[in-house]
Amino acid sequence: MQKKQKFSTYSEWYAFHFLTPNPKDSLSFLVDLVQMLRPRNPKSFESLSIQSFLAFLSQDIEHRKQIGKRVTNVLHRRKFARILSDTGILRDSDFWCEIKQRAWAKILPFQPDEDTLEFVLNQVFYKSSDPIWLAKIPLEELQELFSLLVFSDAYTTAADATPLSELLTATALLSQRMSGRALESDVIKMVPEYADLESPFLAFENEFEVLHHQIRQGEYHAVSAADLNYKQLLILHKQCEEYVDKAFQNSAKFGISLKVNQSLLRIRQQLQRVKALLTYLVVEKPIDRKNNSILLALRLIRFNCQKNNVRQLFNESTQLIAYEITQHTARTGEHYITETRSAYFSMLKAALGGGFIVGFLCIFKLLFSKTEGSAFAHAVLYSLNYAFGFILIYLTGCTLATKQPAMTAATIVKSLEEGMRKSSAKEDNKHRSFARLFARLFRSQFIAFFGNVIMAFPVAFVLIWGIDQLWEVNIASEKAYTLLTDLSPIDSLAIVHAAIAGLFLFLSGIISGTISNANKHNRVYFRIKEHPVLKQTLGVVKTERIASWFTHYWPGVASNGWFGVFLGSTASLGIFFGLSLDIRHITFSAGNFAMGLYGADFHVAVPMLFWAIIGIGVIGFINFIVSFSLSLGLALRSRNIPFSELGLLFRATWKYFKKHPLAFFIPVND
Repeated sequence: MQKKQKFSTYSEWYAFHFLTPNPKDSLSFLVDLVQMLRPRNPKSFESLSIQSFLAFLSQDIEHRKQIGKRVTNVLHRRKFARILSDTGILRDSDFWCEIKQRAWAKILPFQPDEDTLEFVLNQVFYKSSDPIWLAKIPLEELQELFSLLVFSDAYTTAADATPLSELLTATALLSQRMSGRALESDVIKMVPEYADLESPFLAFENEFEVLHHQIRQGEYHAVSAADLNYKQLLILHKQCEEYVDKAFQNSAKFGISLKVNQSLLRIRQQLQRVKALLTYLVVEKPIDRKNNSILLALRLIRFNCQKNNVRQLFNESTQLIAYEITQHTARTGEHYITETRSAYFSMLKAALGGGFIVGFLCIFKLLFSKTEGSAFAHAVLYSLNYAFGFILIYLTGCTLATKQPAMTAATIVKSLEEGMRKSSAKEDNKHRSFARLFARLFRSQFIAFFGNVIMAFPVAFVLIWGIDQLWEVNIASEKAYTLLTDLSPIDSLAIVHAAIAGLFLFLSGIISGTISNANKHNRVYFRIKEHPVLKQTLGVVKTERIASWFTHYWPGVASNGWFGVFLGSTASLGIFFGLSLDIRHITFSAGNFAMGLYGADFHVAVPMLFWAIIGIGVIGFINFIVSFSLSLGLALRSRNIPFSELGLLFRATWKYFKKHPLAFFIPVND
């Protein structure tokens, strides 16, 4: 195609492409015409008129004939069944492969054969914003354009390579693909309710074949909405939708893998596409033939422009997985929100236990830092130290305060989702209940932070003092000022490092939910419980206990272990990449503060002491806000809850705080 030519009027465009011999390809006249019609900012218009082009066509019948003939020749016998059956629909159950293909296609678009309509659309309507401005053109103007250029509607003939034939072929192909995918064993496993019933997809495929033959052989090549075969087809389509909905609903019972999720999404997309295409087979009035032809053309353009939408694919593909993950974290998070006074002090007790263990972990890490070894060796030692400690905290029922936000965020959203189902008459009461829930959450976080810090400091201090008394060596003397400086938000990257720790806290929550979902989908409990070797070796009762323990505790053990690996290896990765990477965690910061003071023999300048204390609070806040925000965003997206609801919640919470400020720190009667 030659270099783009700019035209100020339609007459110039017509003269260049129709009256002078130019070395141009057969599509350049359409490309330049669309370029003249295309607005610079399509979203800024509520409607878009093409009256100026219609007026130009109306002025000269010869111009009109030449343009109509050229457009008809370009579009004649162009195949487009692939656009209807493939574009915008998942091509494979491999999620990452699909993401890679779409991302690459944005850089280097796939070019189909030149005899297809897709090739024309790729050249003419190549901008993702084209469907937006085309949809804003009034239907009346498109009808006038259709008549002026003397286009034939899609129902003139059903011969091969005609619009109606392509439409029928695409619909038939989609019905066959749906039927085959729905009969895969992994999909059938999600809907045991249909095990003894005929597949609605097979019935739909057979029924469409009857309608397909009827339209091809009929005189008008269309059906009425009152046609019995068409009505039966819609009923079967509804049953297919219920089949997929039931499979998604059962994910809460059976879990779901990414592959099965992709398969179900593909079927759902195909069902939606088939439902859209079926409407073009219905003609009630003569005007419907023209309207349907126009609307089909617009839909083809939209499908083709949106075929490489990565964001839409990512959102649709990960939403259900995110929902299942946050369902697990929401159930776990309920245990981290105290309501009664006894639960509040039980949380304090658990936090003191967590702080006690972290005090030992601080000493061990300091000792490991003195060993000779590579950055990789230190990463292994630190990771084992963190992982063992976190798993011990988890298994003993103690609490690490920063692990709570990732869990409690999902609980907040779960409550918000349940509240949204209530009637609007109870809207105020709904938000007040959320405010009370947030107050319980905040005071639970507060007492957990307090318990962790208040215990980690003296334990680390007593341990480093005991080592000094027993072996007469102050193990923190060399790193004392480094330990204190690293806590300062103005003299170090403490805020950045605290945010990295918050990210890892969020990821550990994701890991816990992912493993729980996978265990459920793979029926791990049942497979361990009925393991023949274990039953023969350990007995039925012990085997069932093992299965129960693995189901309930393994997600937490794995997530805490990985959290330890993340924290322990960050600094070594920073050395490898030449970056200042590290982590800061509020509980460990309290222990490091104690060791720094003792290592410096308490000879610490007041500003350093002041900023170290401030830094511990800032680190805790960053740990909390980063992991809570990320978890809250994931939980909101997984449930399709608008962010506008959060504004109402925050206003209600602020109002509640002004009336009951103490409720955010200690249990009170409100």
